Amino acid sequence: MRKKVIEQGERIEAMRSQIGAQMEQLDAMKRALATQEADYQALRHAVGMDELDKQRAGSISAGGPGASALPMPAAQAVAANAPSPDQAGQPGQAGPQQPVGEAPKPDTRPPEVAPIFQQPGVLTPKGKFILEPAYQFEYSSVDRVALVGYTVIPAILIGLIDARQVKTTTQIGWLTTRYGITNRLEVELRVPYVYEHQDTISREIFTGAATDNAFGSSGHGLGDIEATARYQINVGGPDKAFYVGWLRVKSATGKDPFQVTTDCIQRCVENVINEVDLSATGTGLPLEQPTGTGFWSIQPGVTWLYPTDPVVFFGNLSYLYNVPRDNVSRKILLGGTEELGKIKEGNIADVSIGMGLSLNEKASISIGYDQSFVGVTKQNGQTVPGSVKTVLGTLLIGGSWRLNDKRTLNFTLGVGVTRDTPDATVTVRVPMMF
Repeated sequence: MRKKVIEQGERIEAMRSQIGAQMEQLDAMKRALATQEADYQALRHAVGMDELDKQRAGSISAGGPGASALPMPAAQAVAANAPSPDQAGQPGQAGPQQPVGEAPKPDTRPPEVAPIFQQPGVLTPKGKFILEPAYQFEYSSVDRVALVGYTVIPAILIGLIDARQVKTTTQIGWLTTRYGITNRLEVELRVPYVYEHQDTISREIFTGAATDNAFGSSGHGLGDIEATARYQINVGGPDKAFYVGWLRVKSATGKDPFQVTTDCIQRCVENVINEVDLSATGTGLPLEQPTGTGFWSIQPGVTWLYPTDPVVFFGNLSYLYNVPRDNVSRKILLGGTEELGKIKEGNIADVSIGMGLSLNEKASISIGYDQSFVGVTKQNGQTVPGSVKTVLGTLLIGGSWRLNDKRTLNFTLGVGVTRDTPDATVTVRVPMMF
């Protein structure tokens, strides 16, 4: 009997030792679970799920403080990070903790969307170089009717009617390079090559011609080189806007409208009356199309992006200032030169807004609207006759296809919605990161 009592006592002590060991294992699993929960909350904060939960409300809020839009860590993952019985060691000794790792740093760059405006919203990462070849096709058709004379009574005109159809086709190929100085600062250089052809169908004015004439001219060459610097002003996030400020400088490297020869008419030779025959008429149009504007320009602006699940809203606000030119003159067909004096081209205020939607990990689409307000052109401080304020409006639709991690194909279609805007514009870009 005494022997049985001793054996029973030993079994009780052994069970107590097993219970103690299991308690140690349970404490270790609790510590591992607490670590996993802390890492989980850090990851949720990093990806912005806390803000997203606030916006979703509904079922998540009704589920209580423990509810979440993301699945909780699986039981297998918790068990895998908990110490095994062998790692727990002898009773009274805690097993070693498994390394957990660090939570990823939150991404401070704006989200990528299919670009439809000239100014991108996502900056080049630090130390990276982007080479972007691009091609743009633009077509516009304008009808104009001018009455040169006077009316005696309604519907009776004494004089001439100048009716014109102007069809312009512009093709631009450009090479853009961007370099990320820091993750929030980049510089850009753009070099364009321009080909433009213009057909004009009209009757020669100041004559009694009864038939229409077609007059065509074209020009090609280097366009106006541009340089731009962009800086990300703030650190945005889900339901918090990103702001990117930028400054663009456009040169006058292309052949300007004053360097091409004009097919002279009487009204363009007033200043060279001794050099040309006043009986000459002509079309009054350039014999060659320019490839540049002829003016240096400075354009500050700001781009904003506002990500909100599942779309991204974005837009631009800018103002382009054209630097005036002094001692401007133009060439006329018969060899003379007409002095124009000081020319100030109209400034341009531009505002645009768009919306981007990611379809999957490779494809995204964007739609937007761009509107520009163009001021009048002045000559020697006076408004040029016929120059008025103009509104240009374009509806833009774009798509983006990610070829690989460093190559993307972007396509944009622009449709003019105001009379003075080009009818159709097609742009293809292929940015390549190195």
